Order: sequence, then structure tokens, then C-alpha cells
Amino acid sequence: MIRRQEIPNLAVSVLPLGIILLAFFLLPFARLLVASFGGPQGPAVYGAVLTDPRYLSSLVSTVVLALAVTLVTLLISGLAGVFLDRNRFPGRSIVVAMLTLPLAFPGVVVGFMVIMLAGRQGVIGEIAKLVAGRNLVFAYSITGLFIGYVYFSIPRVILTVMASAEKLDRSIEEAARSLGASSWRVVIDVIIPGLMPAFVSAGAICFATAMGAFGTAFTLATDINVLPMTIYTEFTLRANIATAAALSVVLGVITWIVLAIARTAAGNTVAAAG
Repeated sequence: MIRRQEIPNLAVSVLPLGIILLAFFLLPFARLLVASFGGPQGPAVYGAVLTDPRYLSSLVSTVVLALAVTLVTLLISGLAGVFLDRNRFPGRSIVVAMLTLPLAFPGVVVGFMVIMLAGRQGVIGEIAKLVAGRNLVFAYSITGLFIGYVYFSIPRVILTVMASAEKLDRSIEEAARSLGASSWRVVIDVIIPGLMPAFVSAGAICFATAMGAFGTAFTLATDINVLPMTIYTEFTLRANIATAAALSVVLGVITWIVLAIARTAAGNTVAAAG
């Protein structure tokens, strides 16, 4: 129970958090809602953005892309994170540094790197031209965006997995082996359940990032139908502010629901993963 003399100190502590919450979350979101209702369709704009084939296709593509990025990132980062935590070898610190290097890059730089890899003058295209006699270009498609998203998602997930793997109780693994469990059974029955909170929390952050990332999509956007680009097009090229605001609200609500579910499933580890 909070004593009366502690109330002023508590108020001083909570005040900065309240100001940040109000200024950067509640007020902008409220402004988005007002803007979405301000168009000629009024509240019906939400029905339109959820039924119009173009907007619905963009939403579905974004969700599917975010799920694919999350699953692939968890698979790669899970294997690499556990391996790097369990093994010490010359050059390990360099490998970890290289895997976490994308944390230093903004989305635009990641997009440019994808172009250098798989663009019209990219490395993959030049190799394909030498081997098969034809250029291979996929940087400006959903495949290129997928590669870019996985690239900058891996560092966030692998650091979380490594930190979680370090805290696993090795005695439980030894007990399982002493009872005759194979290496695969130890992985499935001991290691994966032990890392599940980290997987859930890091996966939620990965999904949320892939849902709303704009810089990479903008750099690669030639014909990429994802929600951030659709919002940008509606707002800047068509001056359709109400629809852009409604799409933003829908994107934010979906992402918030996923994060809320992850927080429920994994406890407070979601915050640590960010």
C-alpha cells in the first residue's frame, strides 16, 4: 500500500512517463482517428479499406510478408544464437559483430545494399549472367524486400536468443541425456521450450518491425504492394488523408494486438527484446 508521504515522489516519477505517453502515443493516435473520420466517407472509411481489393491486398501482403520474415529470422537466429552461445572459437567476436552490424544501418541503407546484391547491376545478376547467360534481378520485388527485412531483423533476434541461451540451466540438459534422450530430443524437449519466451518476444518485435518498416520499402519500391507504401501513396500522391489515416490505424491496431498477445504469452520479455 502506498503511504501518503510517498505520493509526491510517485507523482514526480510518473509525470515524465505520462508526458511521453500523451505526447508521442495518445495524442498522435487520437489525431489519426480524427483525420480518418474527416473524409467524405466518415467512419465508413474503415469498411472501405478492409473491403477494397487494392487496400485488402496490400494488408494481406504486408501481414504475410511480416510472418514469413519472422519465421525465417527466428529459424536463422535461433540456430546461430545457440551455436554462438555454446561455442568459443577464434574469430567468434568478429562473427557476432558482423551479424549485429545491420543494427547500425537505417532502412534506406539496407535497401541500397539489396539493390547492390540483386539489382540490375547487382552481384547476383552479374554471376547469373556469367553462368546462365541472363541477368537475375529481384531487388525491386517482394523477394528483395523480404531479404532486406530479414537482414535487419536478424541482429535484434540473435542478441535476444544469445542472452536467453546463456541463462538456460545446463543441468536439465545433462539430466535428459543421462536418461537416454538423444541430442534432437534434448533440443525439442529442453532447449526450445527454455528459449520459447525469447522466441515469442523477439518474434513479436520482428513482426512489428516488418509490418511498419518504410525506409527499405521506399528505396526498393518499384512495384511492391505493402501497407507502408500504400499509406505513403494515399497521403502524398493522392492527398487522400482520411484513407491514409485509416490504413495507419489498422496497421497500428494489428501490430498492437500481436505485441499484446506476445506479452501475455512471454511475460515482460517483450520489452527486453526491444
